[in-house]
Amino acid sequence: MPQITAQLEQRLEGYIKEEISQNGDSGHDLAHIKRVVASAKQLTEEEGADPGIVIPAAWLHDCVIIPKKDSRRDQASRLAAEQAKIWLEHEGFDQPALEAVAHAIEAHSFSANIPPETLEARVVQDADRLDAIGAIGIARCFAIGGEMGASLYHPEEPFPENRQADDKSWIVDHFYTKLLNLQEKFQTESGRKEARRRTAFMQDYLDQLRAEAGA
Repeated sequence: MPQITAQLEQRLEGYIKEEISQNGDSGHDLAHIKRVVASAKQLTEEEGADPGIVIPAAWLHDCVIIPKKDSRRDQASRLAAEQAKIWLEHEGFDQPALEAVAHAIEAHSFSANIPPETLEARVVQDADRLDAIGAIGIARCFAIGGEMGASLYHPEEPFPENRQADDKSWIVDHFYTKLLNLQEKFQTESGRKEARRRTAFMQDYLDQLRAEAGA
């Protein structure tokens, strides 16, 4: 398997930049990829994972993007894994490494619901999920919700306390259907620690929003 060199990462970045320019959205852009890579590298160091698997998986985890409204959304990570294997094979990755990277990519997806079976897959999943919470997570939530046509919050009951949460209609509801619950689903101790910190920040934000909305 090739070493993870600066040159290889430059080629990975060039490839994913081209793919995202054609199919990306505001929540799955090059900045998202770079943040996931940075988090993955930090978790790799803290957890003792194999960077030769984690780093290419982090770069390529969204190399195939399917819009959230598309019925094939839960297939996106599998398709990305297949595409990643093709690209990495040309870079000289052997079959065990290809399969390990592919599994890490497949298992990162929330909608695919594939249990991560290796430390490297757990690291990549945690790195991607960290980008869904905290300050960046709040920004992505509102950007993607707006793109999907949802409104900010329910005008009569901004927080879903006495009604069924509906994040397809109200963006704030997505915090309660998913984002505030993600901290319980992290796979590594380092990931869980950071997830708790970012979740506390989101709760502070929601408390401020409640005050400003008069709710």
